Amino acid sequence: RAPKAPRKLPQVLDADEAVRLVELPTDAPLGLRDRALLELFYSSGLRLSELCALRWRDLDFASAMVLVHGKGNRERTVPVGSHALSALQAWRKDSGGSADAPVFPGRGGGAISQRAVQIRIRQLAQRQGLFKHVHPHMLRHSFASHILESSGDLRGVQELLGHADIATTQIYTHLDFQHLAKVYDAAHPRAKRRSPAEPD
Repeated sequence: RAPKAPRKLPQVLDADEAVRLVELPTDAPLGLRDRALLELFYSSGLRLSELCALRWRDLDFASAMVLVHGKGNRERTVPVGSHALSALQAWRKDSGGSADAPVFPGRGGGAISQRAVQIRIRQLAQRQGLFKHVHPHMLRHSFASHILESSGDLRGVQELLGHADIATTQIYTHLDFQHLAKVYDAAHPRAKRRSPAEPD
């Protein structure tokens, strides 16, 4: 039996790139919606399907939490950061959505399509000067990587992402080690590569 191919590391935005992406001007058409959508993605690490399915009743503004309907009919409650909460409040005030309405409606009034979100995020990333191939799952990956980098709590990240198996979450530890290696190389006085003339 052939060994499994190694899993490809997820692509992430660094923290500065993520902030540049989500801090959209809100005076453009649909600016409030786009800002709320990006802030929530990065704040709470939702899957694209989960974000598209959200209704206003799933958001608890008082406790800053969102009820997420995940894979396999599993539900989880995830915190919403203060910037995302403010953006969502501004978008709700502007859109006037009822409790049962989609947070992000499409043209027909139903939930926005996943394809529409993918296209919009790519457009917004280019507008913000990010020329990586930015896609919705990259924001989820960035959320996970940045939380793990700050906290080191793999089990907590598993819960936030809604992974049934912690092995799925462990891919982010490889990203964290990459970051630590860069920090080490930049900061440690004896981390520089030795020249060939140096003895072992």
